[in-house]
This record gives sequence, structure tokens and C-alpha cells, in this order.
Amino acid sequence: MMTRKLSGLITGLLILAMTAGCSSGSKEEKGAGQTGGNEARYLTVKGSDTMVHLVSTWAEAFMKAKPGTEISVTGGGSGTGIAALINATTDICAASRGIQDKEKTQATAKGVTPNEIPVARDGIAVIVNRENPVTELTVEQIGSIFSGKVTSWKDVGGPDQPILVLSRESSSGTYVFFQEHVMNKADYTVHARFLPGTSAVVQAVTADRWAVGYVGLGFLAEAGEGIHALHVKANAVAPAVEATEASVRAGGYAIARPLFLYTSGAPAGLIKEFVEFCLGPDGQRIVRETGYVTLQ
Repeated sequence: MMTRKLSGLITGLLILAMTAGCSSGSKEEKGAGQTGGNEARYLTVKGSDTMVHLVSTWAEAFMKAKPGTEISVTGGGSGTGIAALINATTDICAASRGIQDKEKTQATAKGVTPNEIPVARDGIAVIVNRENPVTELTVEQIGSIFSGKVTSWKDVGGPDQPILVLSRESSSGTYVFFQEHVMNKADYTVHARFLPGTSAVVQAVTADRWAVGYVGLGFLAEAGEGIHALHVKANAVAPAVEATEASVRAGGYAIARPLFLYTSGAPAGLIKEFVEFCLGPDGQRIVRETGYVTLQ
């Protein structure tokens, strides 16, 4: 698995191979990714913080293979990326969740037809401080912790200590997926602390012995020794399964999801070239190297 630094995964703007000519370029030049014309080949990708490192690595490899191409990769959350696609302020949206019905309605009103393209898979690891003796939980127990039904570690086999719940913010696709698939659509506890990025969640769990949070599988390799990921049981009688590439691909790990790129309509021109690269052998090799799970 390729080594990465969490500090490079903050949710701010990550601009790749940005030249002075690009930064001061005209609006027409920056639309070339959509037209596929002979103008400057410029493409924007915005959305999921979970996918920032993956998409950035794709972009770096793609630009190296196709000199003269410039790609800007921006985080901010899946919801932010989908909104940008609807408002025509990005060529491609990266999303760690599927588009919602209300977003489809908004897109239709703007004359946009979101086109969903699965590009990889990811598991969501539930992390605790390395000094926490709890090593495994069921999906139901995890959901009860994040919804506030369980507030002490003693209720799930740990010591008599209050649980500090850490979550991503609501614009995050991980937040939405976790709420729907782990919490059975219950509200997060009112005592949860909502953090802007994965690195912030890892840092907070490392700093607090009784904290719990969640991160994408691709972040575990660089999360450091201050945390450990819980083994997850699908139900009370199921085996406890570690969050790994193999367990996600085999379907044994209970908290897993597809990752998507969204385009406005069928991809064409430079957008199509980039999507095909992501789905091709080199792109899927990058998926594996960056700690995510390939489609096959």
C-alpha cells in the first residue's frame, strides 16, 4: 500500500500542476474539459474528502501520461461536489455516496442529468484510541453509540468511561453513508463532535482515550499508532471481521460502500479520457496502491 501523509488529505483546495497561465486563464479555457476541444485541456474534479488522495493520484498519473493537461482536485465533501456539478462549477464530482432524490430534483431543474460511474470500493473503519481495550463491536452497537443510545463503554464490554463520539460534518458522504447503513437513519447524538476532515477525526481519537470515530479504509495505513480499528460483527452471532481490502472485496466486512465519479450526462472529450483512465488497468492499480479496493 502506498505511503501517504494525512496532512495532505485536508479538505482544502488541492491544485495539481497549476501554472500561471492556467490561474489567470479565461473562462473559455477552463471549460475545455467539457468540450474536449483543442483549447487548453483543463479539468476540475470536486467532492468527497474520502477520495481526495485517490483522485489526486489519478490526476497526477493522468497528467504525466498526457502532457499539456491540467487537473484541479478539490475536496469539501460529496454533497459539495454534487452541488457543484448541478451548478456547473465542476466538470466531475467525486462522491462516496449515491446521489439523493432531492439532489436529482435540483439537477433536473437546472437541466443537468447526473451520470453515476462506480470507480472503486471502500470500507469504513471505526477507530478508537490505542489504549481503549474494546476490540470488537456489532453494527447495532456501533449505531447505538453514534445515535446516543449507548453513552458508556461499560455497556459494550469496556470500562466505566463516557464515550466521546466524533463524526464528519453533514456535507460528507461518509457521514451520510454511516447514518444510513450503520445507524439505520437515526440522528447522530446531540453530544457528537462534528469535524471537518478525516485527519481531524484521527487526531481527536489519538488525543482522547475514550473517543470513537470513523474513517475510510484508505486512511488506516497512515493513521498512526495512536488508534486501532475495531473488528466489526454484522450481528451478534456473526464473526468479528477486520477492515481490510480483502474483507471488503470478499463481502465479509459489514461497513463497505462503492465510490463514484459523477458527470453531467455521458462523459465526452477530456472528461471521458479521465474516467476511462480511472477505470483502466493503471487507474485500478492506483486504487489498490492508495489503500482502496478495486472494482474486481
